[in-house]
Parts: sequence; C-alpha cells; structure tokens
Amino acid sequence: MGSTGLGRLSPWFVAFFLFAVASRAVAVEAEPGGFWPQLHGPNRDNISTEKGLLRQWPAEGPKLLWKYADCGKGYAGVSIVEGRIYTSGDFGDKEFVLALDLDGKLVWKTENGKSWNGPYPGARTTPTFDQGFLYHLNPHGRLAAFEAASGKEKWALDIRKEFGAELATWAFSENVLVDGGTLFCVPGGPKGRIVALDKTSGKVIWANTELTERAAYCSPILITHNGARQLVTVMQKSIVSVDPATGKTLWTHKHTTQNDQNVTMPIYHDGYVYASSGHGTGGRLLKLSSDGKSASEVWAAKELDNCHGGVILRDGCLFGSGCRLFNKGFVCVDFLTGKMLYNERKLGKVSVTCADGLLYCLDDGGKMSIVEADRVGCRILSQFRVPRDNGEAFLCHPVVCGGRLYLRHWNELFAYDVSAR
Repeated sequence: MGSTGLGRLSPWFVAFFLFAVASRAVAVEAEPGGFWPQLHGPNRDNISTEKGLLRQWPAEGPKLLWKYADCGKGYAGVSIVEGRIYTSGDFGDKEFVLALDLDGKLVWKTENGKSWNGPYPGARTTPTFDQGFLYHLNPHGRLAAFEAASGKEKWALDIRKEFGAELATWAFSENVLVDGGTLFCVPGGPKGRIVALDKTSGKVIWANTELTERAAYCSPILITHNGARQLVTVMQKSIVSVDPATGKTLWTHKHTTQNDQNVTMPIYHDGYVYASSGHGTGGRLLKLSSDGKSASEVWAAKELDNCHGGVILRDGCLFGSGCRLFNKGFVCVDFLTGKMLYNERKLGKVSVTCADGLLYCLDDGGKMSIVEADRVGCRILSQFRVPRDNGEAFLCHPVVCGGRLYLRHWNELFAYDVSAR
C-alpha cells in the first residue's frame, strides 16, 4: 500500500518541486532592492530586466533617495542582492569592501589589503556575490572571499605570489566570475594565466599554463556554444577561450592594442564573439566553428573603439563610446558587418547600461542621460548633472536595479528613484 501511495503522490511531488523552483526564480527577480550580483548584472551583458521605469525626468533629474558619502576613493561599481548594496573603496593605505542597506546606511566595512596609489589611484573592482559570499580582487592581487551578511573573511589568496603574476600599469582590475562551485580568475602569470579555484576554500582546481600572455584588465564571460561551455576573455594581445571544466585552451585570436590595454568585456551572441578596445584599436567580430575549437575573423573596424565604458548589444546593433581623440562620440555599429550607422557626438564619452528598452549613459563629466536608440539614430529623452565635490572623472558604470539608478563618483554613491510606479 505504501509503495502504491507513493506512486500516486509522485506526480504531485514533482509538480510541487517544479513550482518551488519556479517560485524561487520569481523571488530572485522580486527580492528587495532587485538582483544585480556582479559587474554588468546576472548575465554579465549589462542589460537589466527592470520594467516600468520613467521615460522622462524632471529638469533637475529624478528624485534623489539618498547619498552615501564615505565609499572611499575609487571607481568600483555596485552589486545588489537580498537588500544589500556592495562596493569597494580605498581609505588611506588600505582597501575595503563595504555593505550598505537599501537606505544608504553602512552595515559593515572589511579590509582587503593595500590601496592602489599608482596611475589612477583608487579601488577598481565590484564585489561578486554568490550564495551568501562576496568575492573581491584587490588592485595588488589579493583575492578574498567574505561572508555577505557580516563581512567576515573566509579565505584569501595572493595571485601574484601563487601564480607568478605581475602588476600591470593600472593594476589588477578584473571582476572575478563565479559559477557553481568554481571561481574563475585571470592572473596572467606563468604558473597560471587563467585559473579555476574552489570558491569555498580558494584552492586551485586547474591552472592554464599553455597561454603565454599577461592579464589586461578584462573581466571574463561564460558562454554556451552549441551545447558546450567556454570561458572567454581578452588578454594583453589576444582574445582567448578555455574549457571551464579543464582549463584547456580552445582557441586564441590576435587582438593587439596600445599599451596592452583591454578592458571592455567581450560579448557573445549566436555563435559570434565581439571584443573592443580603445585609443583607435576598435572592435572585431569572430565566428566560432561548430565545435567551438576555433574562431575566424568576420570583421575588424576602428569605428567603435570602446576603452572602458562598456558596449551594449541590442537588436543587432552595438552601442558604446569611441575615443574622443579620434572625434568619436556615442557610436552605433551593425553587429554582423561592423558598419558604423552613426556617431552622436552630443553624448561624448559615456559609460552605459540598458534597462526597460532605454540606454542609460553617464559621461565622464557627470552628465547623466536616458537615450532611446536604434539602428537609425538616437534621441536624448532626459538629462541631469550629478553633483560633484572634486574633479575626478565619472568612470563607474551606472546600475539600474530595483527601480533605482545607482551612480558612484569617487567617494560618493547616489541612489535615484527612476520607477514610474
């Protein structure tokens, strides 16, 4: 009787289980403050799932909910999970990871090694959240895991010492990636060009020593191509791909730039990988072979030479800033051909994100715009100027999450209400 009863209940159990999984997915989207667990969001594509946002702001800008004025020096962004906001900043000779609540009040602040006082001093990287922990890479190469609730350090690893990695001109700037039980990092050292670590302990799972290049500030992405996964990033002179399970190199493609400076995250879409770099280098599109073990160049063009403000792929077009030294503004190019569709100089050099079908563009002088853009042209819907108390450039990428627009400038974090509800 027992086994017969269980047989009858089994479909109900399965249905309940599926409902619970679906409910959890909805809950993640609906959690207080929204869900933006790392640089460029859940999918690292810099496209928010937010809906119901204002399409027109008052002349003075959207409502300022609060300002937190003690983030420390730096350009780090914010991650937002479970009603907490995380960032990093430099205080004197130390770098700290910070947690705020949704009212802009400090919850905790924990040290993560030395601050960066070299070229462009200040914190660089956004903490990556995963299953109750934060993972943060210091500019000097100290990689650490912290309890998100308390800030207590769980483990730390010096990637320079462990993998023989060298400091580049602008220090370590990678936003590390966590997937399942694995943390991926790109030290660029001879004992580990790209590495996979156990996220719970920091112990090495594998270390790729086949590659020969150093790291170049870029943050990696995970892609699935024809059912197989790849870890893709840009190193000093090449776009590279490795097997995330083994670390084996799958393919490389030459991509040389001025000062070996490759910052912008690559983009994957429908069998293609796009990468862009600044100062006249431009972008290139690669087509992956069906087995994912090689990549051939489709086009290379200088029109969209994005340095570090980010590039958005929407509706078959790439949107981002080009280098103003080459008379570039906000540039749109066709994804599959590389043809420039327009160059809107009114917007200047901007960092971008996308939400509710609009582009949010923050220029390096502090002018914030919402822009309606397609392949035909772009239209500025609203603008306002973010207040500033120093001459540092606005380099942190804007974040739209939980009906709010978050803007970081040096020591200050602003939270604006942009919800239309």
